[in-house]
Amino acid sequence: MRIAVGADHAGFELKQGLAEFLRGLGHEVTDVGTYSEERCDYPDFGAAIGKAISSGDSDLGVGVCGSGIGIAMAANKIPGVRAATVHDVTSARLAREHNDANVFCVGSRFVGHQVAIEALEAFLAARFQGGRHAPRVATLDDPLACLGGGPPPAALGASIEPLQFPQRSNPPPQINKEYPNVGWPQSPDTEINDLLDAELERQQRGLQLIASENFASPAVMAATGTVLTNKYSEGYPHKRYYGGNAVVDDIEDIARNRVCALFGADHANVQPHSGANANVAVYLALLDAGDTVLGMSLDHGGHLTHGSPVNLSGRFYNFVGYGLTESDERIDYEAVRALAHEHQPKMIVAGATAYPRQIDPKIFREIADEVGALFMFDAAHIAGLIAGGVHPNPVPEADIVAFTTHKALRGPRGGTILCREEHAKAIDKAIFPGLQGGPLEHVIAAKAVAFREAADPSFADYAAGIVANAQALAQALAAQGFRLVSGGTDNHLLLVDLRPFNADLTGKVAQASLDAAGITLNKNTVPDDPRSPFVTSGVRIGTPAVTTQGMGPAEMPEIAELIAAVLSKPDDAAVHAEVAERTAKLCARFPVYPDAVG
Repeated sequence: MRIAVGADHAGFELKQGLAEFLRGLGHEVTDVGTYSEERCDYPDFGAAIGKAISSGDSDLGVGVCGSGIGIAMAANKIPGVRAATVHDVTSARLAREHNDANVFCVGSRFVGHQVAIEALEAFLAARFQGGRHAPRVATLDDPLACLGGGPPPAALGASIEPLQFPQRSNPPPQINKEYPNVGWPQSPDTEINDLLDAELERQQRGLQLIASENFASPAVMAATGTVLTNKYSEGYPHKRYYGGNAVVDDIEDIARNRVCALFGADHANVQPHSGANANVAVYLALLDAGDTVLGMSLDHGGHLTHGSPVNLSGRFYNFVGYGLTESDERIDYEAVRALAHEHQPKMIVAGATAYPRQIDPKIFREIADEVGALFMFDAAHIAGLIAGGVHPNPVPEADIVAFTTHKALRGPRGGTILCREEHAKAIDKAIFPGLQGGPLEHVIAAKAVAFREAADPSFADYAAGIVANAQALAQALAAQGFRLVSGGTDNHLLLVDLRPFNADLTGKVAQASLDAAGITLNKNTVPDDPRSPFVTSGVRIGTPAVTTQGMGPAEMPEIAELIAAVLSKPDDAAVHAEVAERTAKLCARFPVYPDAVG
């Protein structure tokens, strides 16, 4: 096939890669420019592609600029050209099947190299379906004909019904006379329904301050509870072991492409059932049993999967722990460097579950390069902060980034792995068939929704609000007499050492007392904690959920006051009741699901 390719300076590098890909497939490629990264104007090259199509010199065209929009507009000025800006495999395929597009346009700033390759491959493989689409496409060659079709459809001005929580009663099944007992039971499960109502009330009436929890949007929850629950999809898009996966393939492609665009990654695997699964898959893919790994100690803020002896990671790999300085309770990067040179690890893991400060991925990259180690960043807690631009993005620095999709990212419960292209095959094999069977495609659909929400400009404001609330709450708690590990926070969480407030108060007691008052958080060890992890000397507090509710820095002193009131008298049931009432009144001002129904 004869294909004309062109790009402006912003799209030059990607154009070169796409041209090489096309030549590798045996296509005759005509490069109409540009031929360097010197600044130039996209209309010149869009027009050149269009003229190649219009003259019959080329069968198809490929155009690249920063957004993919401008070069498409330029090409479409040429008669007979139908240039489509695509973003992923699905939009590329549909551009051919439904719109008979003959020019593939893509934005280098929004679509990574691998995604662009996969989309172009889908574009080339697709064919125009004709049928109901044919008259519409024919109209494109005579735009004025679009004006003669009568009034616009009413649907264009129709409002979209808001998403509602799914009803819990079963609709009447179709009764088969031959098998009258086949179908769903008619009676509602009142036992479970009542408990779901109770949990909804608990979440709405109380303060949700667990740093690893958040409120998912109705759109995310609606996607989770869909017919995709019914589908097995072992394998990966376009390489499944079961039939009937065309729709599922499109959904998973969209999820992968969206998260790659969100974080600027080469490759994504959106199938991990959890963040822990994602981490273990990385180890399975890139390590051998017994390999040495450097990870943050659990008692200094790390995670179970960072080498805890009770976890698979600590049992099968030789983890060496690093921690915080005694003076400022921050990561001791020089100690990390010294440990790396001493132990020569095959991998260095950064990331934490109870560390209230930013983590510098560039320093970890430097250390990893010094000793020839792989660098993995566990962004489980802070993926939402990264997406929102309030924490440095580790993707350019790390070989692998793994994270959960809930927490600050505000998606469904699940995991995701981002990696450099060189590790893509190993990562995918580690998830399936290495660790998991069928992926949860209903959850993957919800992940796709969450990634789209995180790409909205409003999400940056949300992420900034999380940090602002955490810092305001830290200041207010300090004023109440609490000691904050590291002196404060610059992310979404606070780690509170309870001993200066009350030497006898444990994290276990504090958690239970606050829970009785409608304030939910978790006990947590503090650095060099003398108490066991089941008792602890501290608590961890997070602000993602209350920020989702719409609370701001003005509400944080009140929250600190409520916490202090309970922990001043942790055994006083009357205080618990009083604070619970005040908490409910505060939360009533910020209902997270105001229209939720049973």
